[in-house]
Amino acid sequence: MSSAKPKVYVLLLRQDDPKKCTSVKLAKFRLATPLYRMGRVPRRSLVLNPAAPRILLPGDRRLAEEYGLVAVDCSWERAQEVFARRLPGLGRRLPVLLAGNPVNYAKPHKLSSAEALAAALYVIGFRQRAVELLSIFKWGEGFLALNREPLESYMSVKDEDEMIVAEGQFF
Repeated sequence: MSSAKPKVYVLLLRQDDPKKCTSVKLAKFRLATPLYRMGRVPRRSLVLNPAAPRILLPGDRRLAEEYGLVAVDCSWERAQEVFARRLPGLGRRLPVLLAGNPVNYAKPHKLSSAEALAAALYVIGFRQRAVELLSIFKWGEGFLALNREPLESYMSVKDEDEMIVAEGQFF
Protein backbone atom coordinates (compact mmCIF):
# COMPACT_ATOMS: atom_id res chain seq x y z
CA MET A 1 0.00 0.00 0.00
CA SER A 2 1.29 3.44 -0.89
CA SER A 3 2.09 5.83 1.94
CA ALA A 4 1.79 9.02 -0.13
CA LYS A 5 -0.08 11.77 1.64
CA PRO A 6 -3.19 12.73 -0.26
CA LYS A 7 -3.20 16.20 -1.76
CA VAL A 8 -5.84 18.28 0.02
CA TYR A 9 -7.84 20.90 -1.86
CA VAL A 10 -10.48 23.43 -0.85
CA LEU A 11 -12.91 24.76 -3.44
CA LEU A 12 -13.55 28.29 -2.20
CA LEU A 13 -16.96 29.55 -3.29
CA ARG A 14 -16.49 32.71 -1.18
CA GLN A 15 -19.92 32.64 0.46
CA ASP A 16 -18.74 33.15 4.05
CA ASP A 17 -16.74 35.72 5.96
CA PRO A 18 -13.10 34.93 5.02
CA LYS A 19 -12.01 35.76 8.59
CA LYS A 20 -14.12 32.85 9.89
CA CYS A 21 -13.62 30.46 6.98
CA THR A 22 -11.73 27.30 7.93
CA SER A 23 -10.78 26.61 4.29
CA VAL A 24 -9.16 30.01 3.90
CA LYS A 25 -7.14 29.35 7.06
CA LEU A 26 -6.06 25.91 5.79
CA ALA A 27 -4.89 27.52 2.54
CA LYS A 28 -3.12 30.33 4.43
CA PHE A 29 -1.15 27.77 6.45
CA ARG A 30 -0.45 25.76 3.27
CA LEU A 31 -2.32 22.74 4.61
CA ALA A 32 -4.66 22.78 1.59
CA THR A 33 -4.45 24.03 -1.97
CA PRO A 34 -7.14 26.60 -2.77
CA LEU A 35 -9.26 26.23 -5.90
CA TYR A 36 -11.42 29.11 -7.07
CA ARG A 37 -13.40 27.45 -9.88
CA MET A 38 -15.17 24.10 -10.13
CA GLY A 39 -13.31 23.43 -13.36
CA ARG A 40 -10.07 23.26 -11.36
CA VAL A 41 -11.17 20.29 -9.25
CA PRO A 42 -9.07 17.27 -10.25
CA ARG A 43 -11.29 14.98 -12.32
CA ARG A 44 -10.95 11.80 -10.26
CA SER A 45 -10.47 13.40 -6.85
CA LEU A 46 -12.72 12.50 -3.94
CA VAL A 47 -15.09 15.43 -3.41
CA LEU A 48 -16.73 15.58 0.02
CA ASN A 49 -20.41 16.05 -0.72
CA PRO A 50 -23.14 15.50 1.89
CA ALA A 51 -25.61 14.76 -0.92
CA ALA A 52 -23.46 12.08 -2.57
CA PRO A 53 -25.03 8.63 -2.86
CA ARG A 54 -21.75 6.88 -1.90
CA ILE A 55 -20.19 7.03 1.53
CA LEU A 56 -16.47 7.53 2.12
CA LEU A 57 -14.81 4.24 3.06
CA PRO A 58 -11.29 3.25 4.14
CA GLY A 59 -11.00 1.57 0.73
CA ASP A 60 -11.08 5.02 -0.91
CA ARG A 61 -7.55 5.62 0.35
CA ARG A 62 -5.88 4.78 -2.98
CA LEU A 63 -8.08 7.25 -4.89
CA ALA A 64 -7.28 9.98 -2.36
CA GLU A 65 -3.55 9.26 -2.58
CA GLU A 66 -3.61 9.35 -6.36
CA TYR A 67 -6.08 12.16 -7.11
CA GLY A 68 -6.59 14.10 -3.88
CA LEU A 69 -9.35 15.02 -1.48
CA VAL A 70 -11.56 18.10 -1.96
CA ALA A 71 -13.78 20.03 0.44
CA VAL A 72 -16.31 22.38 -1.12
CA ASP A 73 -16.37 25.47 1.07
CA CYS A 74 -19.78 27.12 0.98
CA SER A 75 -22.28 28.68 3.33
CA TRP A 76 -24.55 26.23 5.18
CA GLU A 77 -27.47 28.45 4.06
CA ARG A 78 -26.60 27.73 0.43
CA ALA A 79 -25.29 24.18 0.81
CA GLN A 80 -28.41 22.50 -0.58
CA GLU A 81 -28.21 24.62 -3.74
CA VAL A 82 -24.45 24.03 -4.13
CA PHE A 83 -24.57 20.27 -3.61
CA ALA A 84 -27.63 19.83 -5.83
CA ARG A 85 -25.41 20.78 -8.80
CA ARG A 86 -23.32 18.27 -10.65
CA LEU A 87 -19.91 18.65 -9.04
CA PRO A 88 -16.68 17.45 -10.63
CA GLY A 89 -14.76 14.54 -9.12
CA LEU A 90 -16.06 11.47 -7.33
CA GLY A 91 -18.61 12.46 -4.69
CA ARG A 92 -18.42 10.89 -1.25
CA ARG A 93 -20.42 11.69 1.85
CA LEU A 94 -18.91 11.36 5.29
CA PRO A 95 -20.35 8.99 7.87
CA VAL A 96 -22.22 10.71 10.69
CA LEU A 97 -20.03 12.82 12.97
CA LEU A 98 -20.60 15.69 15.39
CA ALA A 99 -19.24 19.18 14.75
CA GLY A 100 -16.58 20.37 17.17
CA ASN A 101 -16.47 23.96 15.90
CA PRO A 102 -18.04 26.61 18.14
CA VAL A 103 -20.73 27.62 15.61
CA ASN A 104 -22.32 24.17 15.27
CA TYR A 105 -20.91 22.35 18.30
CA ALA A 106 -22.24 18.79 18.72
CA LYS A 107 -24.62 19.07 15.75
CA PRO A 108 -24.51 16.04 13.45
CA HIS A 109 -23.61 16.68 9.79
CA LYS A 110 -22.73 20.37 10.41
CA LEU A 111 -18.97 20.10 10.04
CA SER A 112 -16.74 22.92 8.92
CA SER A 113 -14.66 22.25 5.81
CA ALA A 114 -11.59 21.68 7.98
CA GLU A 115 -13.47 19.14 10.12
CA ALA A 116 -14.77 17.37 7.01
CA LEU A 117 -11.29 17.08 5.51
CA ALA A 118 -9.80 15.90 8.79
CA ALA A 119 -12.57 13.33 9.24
CA ALA A 120 -12.05 12.04 5.70
CA LEU A 121 -8.30 11.77 6.23
CA TYR A 122 -8.87 9.91 9.51
CA VAL A 123 -11.34 7.43 7.95
CA ILE A 124 -8.98 6.57 5.08
CA GLY A 125 -6.06 6.03 7.45
CA PHE A 126 -4.23 9.36 7.65
CA ARG A 127 -4.84 10.05 11.33
CA GLN A 128 -1.69 12.16 11.81
CA ARG A 129 -2.52 14.32 8.78
CA ALA A 130 -6.01 14.87 10.24
CA VAL A 131 -4.46 16.03 13.52
CA GLU A 132 -2.12 18.33 11.58
CA LEU A 133 -5.02 20.00 9.73
CA LEU A 134 -6.95 20.61 12.92
CA SER A 135 -3.94 21.78 14.93
CA ILE A 136 -4.37 25.37 13.70
CA PHE A 137 -7.84 25.65 15.27
CA LYS A 138 -8.44 26.13 19.02
CA TRP A 139 -11.32 23.65 18.84
CA GLY A 140 -9.57 21.13 16.55
CA GLU A 141 -8.55 18.72 19.29
CA GLY A 142 -12.10 18.89 20.66
CA PHE A 143 -13.52 17.70 17.33
CA LEU A 144 -11.28 14.64 17.42
CA ALA A 145 -12.07 13.93 21.08
CA LEU A 146 -15.82 14.28 20.46
CA ASN A 147 -15.67 11.82 17.54
CA ARG A 148 -12.79 9.52 18.53
CA GLU A 149 -14.85 6.34 18.96
CA PRO A 150 -16.87 6.65 15.75
CA LEU A 151 -13.78 7.63 13.75
CA GLU A 152 -11.85 4.63 15.04
CA SER A 153 -14.78 2.38 14.19
CA TYR A 154 -15.23 3.91 10.71
CA MET A 155 -11.55 3.24 9.92
CA SER A 156 -12.08 -0.50 10.14
CA VAL A 157 -15.18 -1.06 8.00
CA LYS A 158 -14.95 -2.99 4.74
CA ASP A 159 -18.02 -1.81 2.81
CA GLU A 160 -21.04 0.51 2.87
CA ASP A 161 -23.21 -2.00 4.75
CA GLU A 162 -20.65 -2.21 7.55
CA MET A 163 -20.39 1.59 7.60
CA ILE A 164 -24.15 1.92 8.03
CA VAL A 165 -24.02 -0.52 10.95
CA ALA A 166 -21.10 1.38 12.48
CA GLU A 167 -22.97 4.70 12.15
CA GLY A 168 -25.98 3.13 13.88
CA GLN A 169 -23.85 2.10 16.86
CA PHE A 170 -23.10 5.75 17.61
CA PHE A 171 -25.96 7.81 16.17
